[in-house]
Amino acid sequence: METYATALLYAIPFFVILLLIEIAYGYFKKDQKHKVLDSVASISSGFTNIIKDTLGLGLVLISYPFLSDHLAITEFESTWLVWLIAFLTIDFAGYWNHRLSHKINIFWNQHVIHHSSEEFNLACALRQPISNLIGYFSLFLLPAAILGVPNEVIAILAPVHLFAQFWYHTQHIGKLGFLEYVLVTPSQHRVHHAINPEYIDKNLGQVLCVWDRWFGTFQEELDHVPPQYGVLKQPRTWNPIRINFQHLYRLVQDAWRTKSLKDKLRIWFMPTGWRPADVKSKYPVETIKDVYNFKRYSTPSTPAFKAYIIFQLIVTLCFLWFMFYNFEAIGFSGLLLFGTFVFVGIYGYTSLMDQLNYGVYIELFRGIVGILFVTFNGDWFGINQFFSFGSWLVLTYFFVTVICSVYFAFIENKTFGKGWVV
Repeated sequence: METYATALLYAIPFFVILLLIEIAYGYFKKDQKHKVLDSVASISSGFTNIIKDTLGLGLVLISYPFLSDHLAITEFESTWLVWLIAFLTIDFAGYWNHRLSHKINIFWNQHVIHHSSEEFNLACALRQPISNLIGYFSLFLLPAAILGVPNEVIAILAPVHLFAQFWYHTQHIGKLGFLEYVLVTPSQHRVHHAINPEYIDKNLGQVLCVWDRWFGTFQEELDHVPPQYGVLKQPRTWNPIRINFQHLYRLVQDAWRTKSLKDKLRIWFMPTGWRPADVKSKYPVETIKDVYNFKRYSTPSTPAFKAYIIFQLIVTLCFLWFMFYNFEAIGFSGLLLFGTFVFVGIYGYTSLMDQLNYGVYIELFRGIVGILFVTFNGDWFGINQFFSFGSWLVLTYFFVTVICSVYFAFIENKTFGKGWVV
């Protein structure tokens, strides 16, 4: 996990720079593809994902080292051919894992977060799951294990392969000529994220588009069918933690409510969206019927509130960067506590974005606990060894969180129009 943390230490600034370039380009071209609350929700989702993955929170059903140790029929030296085989295997595995996530009810729960944004930009690339608590991806890497591809090669290529899927989440790049026949491009991935009937469940490739072309899931972006983004069952929240488990919650409800024992068992492995007949008629779920005229989720927000939410996002980013930089020194128990602070913070400020009453109480609780933690420890997970005034900065941040959450919830909320809801 420390290797992954080191990779993120360098990758995060790169992602931030590309995001800022896209936002600036949209501003100067007067074609902005970012909305503040949506992009904050997307980036916050990425934060929760990298904490979960960095800390190894979840159960690995079977690991690649185990497979390679027990199934390898040969052993390759680390040559260019091994790296090529490993890359192709990872991409092929990624295609089928992705396809499974779109086609099977239980697996859609771990992927819905990625499609939940009703915008399409580089920020939504960061909407990655925390609900994938059982790791089974290594099962798709059986060909590499049998061929004896070293674990070290897979360990290096896997994050590189993931990061390589970031750049094509944009509307500012058109079709790319001959590359459209080899790589997954922005045009192809716009199709993948669209909810138009012509585009649903198409273009499932991750880096190479050849798998889609071979297995019948390729769809070109059509000039007369502009992509509309999101999911057919709208999440209607900015909170990425809630979005991660909405689909699972509906599956549990349906499995409990149906009178058919058979349906209670098979609902998990039926095609995505399938529901038992008795439950479907008695408990209808609203879905988007007209993809061109549906009302996109939004909540009223003032410029001051948007500035505060961006401030929370920046501080959270700084916290994470510090965590990766000081990963080994903080220690696992400290990292769990650190991660909890970040998770609760994201849940709190995105609940404020949703205008939920309990959001302010979460933020008050977090702020007070943070103040007490820094006061009694005289430090914030070792930050004083890097900055003599580091703990004072963190203490100030928690005071600002307490004051601003009270202000926006109890003073400025009248300017939000509808007022806050429970």
